[in-house]
Amino acid sequence: MDNLPPPPPPPPRGRSEGRSNPPRNNQSRGENRRNSDQHSSERQNGQENQSQWRRWLPWVAVGLFLAAVILPGMLNGPSGPAISYSEFIDEVRNGSVQSIEINNVTGEISGTLTDGSSFTSTGGGERGLSDTDEELIRSTGVDYEFITPSSNWLLNLAGLLLPVMLIIGFFMWMQRRAQGQMGNVMSIGRSKAKTYSSDQPTTTFTDIAGYEGVKQEITEVVDFLRMPERFAEIGARVPKGILLVGPPGTGKTLFARAVAGEAGVGFLSVTGSDFMEMFVGVGASRVRDLFQQARRMGKAIIFIDEIDSIGRKRGAGLGGGHDEREQTLNQMLSEMDGFETSEGIVIMAATNRPDILDPALLRPGRFDRQIVVPLPEYQERLEILKVHSRDKRMGNDVDLSTMARATPGMAGADLANLVNEAALIAVRRSSNEIERIDFENARDRVVLGARRESMILNAEEKRATAFHEAGHALLATVLPNGDPLHKVTILPRGMALGVTWSLPQERHTYSKEYFEDTICKAMGGRVAEILVFGHLNSGAANDLEQATSIARRMVREWGMSDKVGPMAWSSQQQVFLGEDLMSNGREYSDETARMLDEEIASILTSQEDRARELLTKHNRGLELVTEALLEHETIDGPHVAELIQQGLTESGTDEQIQANVSGSPE
Repeated sequence: MDNLPPPPPPPPRGRSEGRSNPPRNNQSRGENRRNSDQHSSERQNGQENQSQWRRWLPWVAVGLFLAAVILPGMLNGPSGPAISYSEFIDEVRNGSVQSIEINNVTGEISGTLTDGSSFTSTGGGERGLSDTDEELIRSTGVDYEFITPSSNWLLNLAGLLLPVMLIIGFFMWMQRRAQGQMGNVMSIGRSKAKTYSSDQPTTTFTDIAGYEGVKQEITEVVDFLRMPERFAEIGARVPKGILLVGPPGTGKTLFARAVAGEAGVGFLSVTGSDFMEMFVGVGASRVRDLFQQARRMGKAIIFIDEIDSIGRKRGAGLGGGHDEREQTLNQMLSEMDGFETSEGIVIMAATNRPDILDPALLRPGRFDRQIVVPLPEYQERLEILKVHSRDKRMGNDVDLSTMARATPGMAGADLANLVNEAALIAVRRSSNEIERIDFENARDRVVLGARRESMILNAEEKRATAFHEAGHALLATVLPNGDPLHKVTILPRGMALGVTWSLPQERHTYSKEYFEDTICKAMGGRVAEILVFGHLNSGAANDLEQATSIARRMVREWGMSDKVGPMAWSSQQQVFLGEDLMSNGREYSDETARMLDEEIASILTSQEDRARELLTKHNRGLELVTEALLEHETIDGPHVAELIQQGLTESGTDEQIQANVSGSPE
């Protein structure tokens, strides 16, 4: 037992702990990572300090040079109180001067009195002392000396080197300017994407009202990047691309900002126009740099706003393909789902023109999901109004639910503008809070346009406008299938001399009867002027345009013509000039075109006759509505219905109308 070898030495402390305690090893790796982060931050701080030193170094050199030039003169300057030359001579005669020095350059005299104090004086004559005064000084036993001070060698050297230094500095400035321009040219292919950090969220999903389905689909992608193991357990993979589609103002870019605030991963934002430049190949180079920047982040979300600017269909145009925009799109397609796939990178894009995007861009594997962001419904409009009213001082009579019902068809941006306009109107009338009347005026301004206070109509034009709008209002009230009448005014607003406002309803499909009543109502102003004045003017141009457009689509697209039957020809023009030239512009014969024109004209003339019949029947009601407009300038729907019923009563008719009106929101 005594001959046994000694036990081996204990292993190093770090290794033994690493084998026996794996969490400790993980902790050490975390410490190493923190140390490396600390070293990298120290290197970054060192680089920042170095750059600051380079920035301040020229100013330090200028300060040292000025100190070297100015300080010697200040230190070697005269000391002691200054006395006049006559006083100096009197002191010499009195024997109070011990010694003096005369400056041969300036003629100044500095000296010491017998009591040890110093003095300075200005000399006389060319040498500072005249011959008589010099003899007096010599006779009184004063020690005197003529001195020539040495010049500042640094100042003399600067006088010689300054022109040379100016020339060298000018050439250095020109060289740096040229290098900067060359650097900008060489860096033109870099991506212009803006990076958003996850620790500074500015917008979250709580700032977006409604759209719960859209939030859920986008939140799934964010959750996958945060917790990939949750989806990997059942083999699910993250969608590579999400395309937000919807009308302008519905909040597509707002959703992207919310994702940037809640993603917890790298977020890069870029617009489609940032890829386009005048140089060939810049767009494709910026696409490559954008994805390389995202790969360096590990997991990232790339948001491309207005992607239709670079994602249009290829092969369109007179010259075919191979232009700069198509090369950019080709590089985008390759980066999204090419030979080398990009794991952990999700593409988000927004557009309001999905019909013009290239099919290769929309296929699964690139944009796996197309999320429609529609116009908000009533409940969503109410939530949006509440969000935008949070920081506003609201009056007690403001009912946001009523305002939400009165704003169908408005997008989120329109509602935000509505609340802001109400606040501006409240400030304009010196109110401390926003009241219901402010919302009413703001809605009129947004929908109908601003009032034209400077426009003054003469009596004839005002009477013609009143009959025109009274014809629209009367037909809107008595026709059962159209939108209910809200108000009518002869005050000039926007580009119109008068406005008849029918409040749109929450509809998703429209019947043939609805379109016929809408066309009949549009003919009301024209027919009323014919019945009253016997002639026409240009005021019905917009009405005829609206009626003709509806009748054309009824016949060509919606199959609402018995003669044409169940056939449809889209009236939408080709988006690209190349497609319009290469394809046949019309898909039907001349006989069919004649039949379509006849059916459109038949619908318009039949509804015009219908409008004439109704206005003739309610002729007294038309006159009463016109008189009320001339007196009050603006009347609401229920008042119009009362006047029409009064006209029937005065005409000796007991018929009760079913008024299709909508009162003012209470």
